[in-house]
Amino acid sequence: MAGQRRGRPPEPQIQGRLRPARRHRHVHDQDRPVARGQPRAARGRRGPRCVAYVSDGPGDNAYAHPIENLVVLLDRDTGEIVELHDGEVIPVPRASGRYEGGVRELAPLQIVQPDGTGVTVDDGALRWGPWQLRVSMHPIEGLVLHEICYVDGERVRPIVYRASLSEMVVPYGSTFMNHFWKAAFDAGDVGVGMAGVANSLELGCDCLGEIVYLDAVTVDEDGTPATLRNAICLHEEDYGILWRHADMTAGTSEVRRSRRLVVSFIATVGNYEYGFFWYFYLDGTIQVEVKLTGIVQTQAVAPGKTVAYANLVTPELAGPHHQHLFNFRLDMCLDGPLNSVYEVEATRIPLGPDNPYGNAFTATATLLTTEAEAQRMAAPDKGRYWRIVNHGSRNAVGQPVAYKLMPTHVGPALLADEGAAISRRAAFATKHLWVTPYAAGERRAAGDFPNQHPGGAGLPEWTAADRPVVDADIVLWYTAGTTHFCRPEDWPVMPVEYVGFMLKPVGFFDHNPAIDLAPAQPPPGHCQAKPGSAGLDGSRGGTT
Repeated sequence: MAGQRRGRPPEPQIQGRLRPARRHRHVHDQDRPVARGQPRAARGRRGPRCVAYVSDGPGDNAYAHPIENLVVLLDRDTGEIVELHDGEVIPVPRASGRYEGGVRELAPLQIVQPDGTGVTVDDGALRWGPWQLRVSMHPIEGLVLHEICYVDGERVRPIVYRASLSEMVVPYGSTFMNHFWKAAFDAGDVGVGMAGVANSLELGCDCLGEIVYLDAVTVDEDGTPATLRNAICLHEEDYGILWRHADMTAGTSEVRRSRRLVVSFIATVGNYEYGFFWYFYLDGTIQVEVKLTGIVQTQAVAPGKTVAYANLVTPELAGPHHQHLFNFRLDMCLDGPLNSVYEVEATRIPLGPDNPYGNAFTATATLLTTEAEAQRMAAPDKGRYWRIVNHGSRNAVGQPVAYKLMPTHVGPALLADEGAAISRRAAFATKHLWVTPYAAGERRAAGDFPNQHPGGAGLPEWTAADRPVVDADIVLWYTAGTTHFCRPEDWPVMPVEYVGFMLKPVGFFDHNPAIDLAPAQPPPGHCQAKPGSAGLDGSRGGTT
């Protein structure tokens, strides 16, 4: 019936079904912005909004055929249709969005480790190179890392006690009927580690090389447990040069290659895929990266028209503006449980007696003493980062050992107006950094039930006490994200978009911790210093 209504042939089927309604109210809306607020008939109910797509048959990409301006408000407990919004008719886009197959072929790429991988797992304890940690899968947070330590000679040095995704939200910036209400809490409401969301990974597709897979016990929405095969992927990746120097006087060259341990899992939440990757490097760096791919949410557009708050991806389809905001919870334990945080930024020194040549600049560090002071924004123009220190542990130059939290993909914080419902419910995303003292019940940045709370839960509620965070057992909450203005290249499946951050040692070690790495064993005749090569005979030498 919907296919006929929109000018489609009668054969396709609407994707998804609704239970028979006991009653409904028909509301006619034009294709214009919808007023803010929840319908009166829905108040006090668990009421999801339902939208429809047309499927042309098995394997069809239904996101290519949205039925615009048709929204059903459903009582989730009773199956009753509370409201039906039926607006201006927009023709259902006809072009196919299929993406399977492909004809372009490349030469095979093989990652070979004849002696096997350097990753070992013993009863949940993971060891690789200088790193040791534990891993688990949580139904809400997905991949969780525990007791992350670096083996520094004879010392096993703790860095992070527990690290995980705390919350993520995908708020849409469109005012139109099918889209203004979309703001999914994909962790706190959906659960990225749930059965049917977390993926079973495949060799050569999701991970390449010598792989160690870990199964996970997951649960569905009813709490039924099941084993998810190959839920977590562990492998090594070459990462180019770790350190290098050519001695022009001696005519020698020393090179060490970098590699990293990759710990990852992938979740499919509706139309989007999210790959969560934790990288561990030989120099003590920890990197967190989210890889976003999948299919953009679509909006049908009348031929020859454009719409506000969305970009065309085909002549018949637009992708509404939206954001993906990921909050990571880092329970720090840097050489012990008592840590502090300094905000550090580059500072220009004015021309004058202290800077007679005008070329001087310095780093200014500010101690964040309370929860209110520690609600911070990234500032790429100032090179801003946050240094986590242990005042009770000193390095060889007498300074407190430290790691720095370094933004690597800085985007806007939550862009919704301060008065919007999503700004109250996802208040964690209005700041890039929060610091709190550890409390056992404080796990979710937006509270335990983000879709059943009017707002203010989670970080805003906890930090209202303005507790001290100096020389304390502290938790860092960092939000990384991307603002997605869709483009034709994102259709029918978008190439990976990257967001994330790094934890990098700053005086945690007394010297380069990878200086003791043995040289690689190249094939005979390769990787040898030769007279006349760059820097060896002085012909291309210089100062840096």
